[in-house]
Amino acid sequence: MAPQDEPLQPTPFDAARDAPPAPAAAPADSRRGARAWVLPALGALVLLALVVVFWLPQQLAPPTPVPAAGRGSADGAAVQPGPATAAGRREPASSDASPWSEAQLAKLRKEAQEVLAQLLDTQSGLEERAVQRWAPQQFDAATASAGAGDELYRTRQYEAATARYREALQQMQALREALPGAVDELLQQARQAIDNGDTSAATTALELLGQMEPENAALAALQQRAAQLPRLLALLERAAAAEQAGDLAGAAQLLEQAVALDPNHPSGASQWQRVSAALRSQRFSTAMSEGYSALDKGDFDGARQAFERAARLRENSAEAASALQEVASAATAWCLAALQRRGGDLEQQEQWAEAVGAYEKAREIDPSVLFAQQGLQRSRERARLDGQLRRAIEDPLRLSDARVAGATAELLQRARQASPTGPVLRQQIETLQELLQRAAEPVAVTLRSDRETEVTVYKVARLGRFAQRELSLRPGTYTAVGMRNGYRDVRRTFTVTHDSAPPTVTIICTEAI
Repeated sequence: MAPQDEPLQPTPFDAARDAPPAPAAAPADSRRGARAWVLPALGALVLLALVVVFWLPQQLAPPTPVPAAGRGSADGAAVQPGPATAAGRREPASSDASPWSEAQLAKLRKEAQEVLAQLLDTQSGLEERAVQRWAPQQFDAATASAGAGDELYRTRQYEAATARYREALQQMQALREALPGAVDELLQQARQAIDNGDTSAATTALELLGQMEPENAALAALQQRAAQLPRLLALLERAAAAEQAGDLAGAAQLLEQAVALDPNHPSGASQWQRVSAALRSQRFSTAMSEGYSALDKGDFDGARQAFERAARLRENSAEAASALQEVASAATAWCLAALQRRGGDLEQQEQWAEAVGAYEKAREIDPSVLFAQQGLQRSRERARLDGQLRRAIEDPLRLSDARVAGATAELLQRARQASPTGPVLRQQIETLQELLQRAAEPVAVTLRSDRETEVTVYKVARLGRFAQRELSLRPGTYTAVGMRNGYRDVRRTFTVTHDSAPPTVTIICTEAI
């Protein structure tokens, strides 16, 4: 069949075949009286015949294409013009044909051609969608109906041809309406093939889908998944071998790469989740074992780190939480025991301030522990006594003050009563006792002046003017002041000890004002 856009050819009619025969000429002598009306009537008849033959068919039947076989028909051969068309072009019509019957045929022919045009358009669209591949039997049946219509068309059975064309059109329209369902089914087949690892089936389905509906939104993603399928299958195979060899970490890494290639592949995702869970379980067990091993060795930090790692690997794990509690209790008990030992050792060494620090740390850990409370009470008292003794021994010159010397004597008495008495305390008592004794023994001190200067020794006496005087002073530090009218005051500080020669102090105001 010719394409629907081929110019339609009008079917001419032969005026000679339909024109009535001209009346025979009457004898001149018999028809002379009728010439006045016969000639006008004959002219009118000729004019009417011309109108019927040439003008009327053009109004009833527009130019028509020559029908051809459907492109999907079995033989695909072009349909030859029917007898009526050929006769209309090359031969006069049969003697019984009339203008009215020709007009009716032209009308039926036009109707057949209109249906045929729709049929050809639908057929073309289906062929573009590769209908021969997804519905070959139904399409062959439709083209067979169209071919039957062509046969009827050739014999000028236009009404029957139109019916067959309509039948073929309905069949092809049904195919067109079935296309979305066929596309969905093919999409499902492609997804299933990818999920099953069938590269060949997936490629075939997607190639056909690209012809059936190239604009499908899911096509590009499925094509990408199919392109990655060989590499994904290779990763799955390597992961299975690694898992078989006990290398769960390697298997999980390979499966993670597979999931990155195609997150929607069910096998890759499920295997990755399974192997990852097995790997986490393995690492959890390892971490717990390492934690208990460290705990047995007293490595509480190492044990805590291992148990915390196990807790991260398995959230809300009662086993990991119990282990962390156990290591916390063990660490606390060990730390308290260590502080108790430390405090006792410091007490033995009479390092009372350090012992106070140890017991305070123990009480911070557990305020209820008895050894810390008792140790703090002992150590604080002894630390205070130790500090007082050390300050008195480090500054013996303060003993020159009678009040300081009295307080130091009381301190010495308390030190003698303290218990236990260790070597440090005994040494402190002996040293302080000796210092007190020597502080009570005076030392002779010589003071010289010019008989013009008033001399005073603070906390001792006002000596007045003299040239030289001798004083007996207890060891200590003293200050002497000299004053004279018209002169600037002078001040002299001197120290008296038993460890050096008695000092000679000169106090004279020499700077006039």
